Amino acid sequence: MKKILSEIKSISPKAVLALIKYRVSIAVSFTGVAGYLICTGHFDFHALLVALGVFFFASGASGLNEVQEHKYDALMNRTQNRPIPSGQLSPHIAFLISSAFVKLGFTTLFLSFGLVPALLGLLNIFWYNGVYTYLKRVSSFAVVPGSLVGAIPAFIGWTAAGGSMLDSTIISIAFFLFIWQIPHFWLLMLKYGDEYEAAGFPTINKAIQPVNLKKIIFTWIVATSLISVMIPLFLTKLSWFFFVVVFVMNLLFIGIFTMLSFGKSAETNLTKSFISINIYMMVFMLMLITYNLAL
Repeated sequence: MKKILSEIKSISPKAVLALIKYRVSIAVSFTGVAGYLICTGHFDFHALLVALGVFFFASGASGLNEVQEHKYDALMNRTQNRPIPSGQLSPHIAFLISSAFVKLGFTTLFLSFGLVPALLGLLNIFWYNGVYTYLKRVSSFAVVPGSLVGAIPAFIGWTAAGGSMLDSTIISIAFFLFIWQIPHFWLLMLKYGDEYEAAGFPTINKAIQPVNLKKIIFTWIVATSLISVMIPLFLTKLSWFFFVVVFVMNLLFIGIFTMLSFGKSAETNLTKSFISINIYMMVFMLMLITYNLAL
């Protein structure tokens, strides 16, 4: 007990922020808030509660993942400085911190919005830490079922606003987030595949030649773009001007991604390609939010 108390006293805020991957958790909470704002059409205090609840859940999931994979993280250059493999936190303390975040997430959503959003948060924990984290070690295609994790936060925000999970609008948005995550992750594999393989993870790089993998990623990018173009058709009020703006934005995105992926400097543009797809998702979601708030 004294040892645990001593460890708790020595915890640094920087180590906790690294454990919960706060930047990623903020991005996840953004998609939760997007679901809430698109459903309600206005910003209020409850949107902040959605952001907080989803952030807590995402932080807990990230921390638990680091506890589960700390031995693998120690074998990769990009992850060996994380709090557990670097010795800043013990696995036991990291587990306690992560569990506390999960409990905070459930409590925040349950007390603020009821059982459904809170249970969706627990479902995401189960799917990410119980299913996807295991599948990563046995299949190079684990990202396909694992991408469900990126869609659930939007449902959390939507149901927190009183919306139905069967509504075509939120289903189309969630499907966009689901599809978007697949090329997002495979771009990481193109850049860090060797490290993952050295740590014992099966990677798609082994199953598919890099040249062909780029083409497959591009196909998923096009699919993501087509879905985003269709989403305005599922909104409560369709503005053809908004539809045209989304269409033009997607043409620009496809053009930029094509240049980065297949141009003369394609081999050195992996980071730019990865950044571009993330910026694309954020811009499109902000456009959806802005459009719905302006109605």
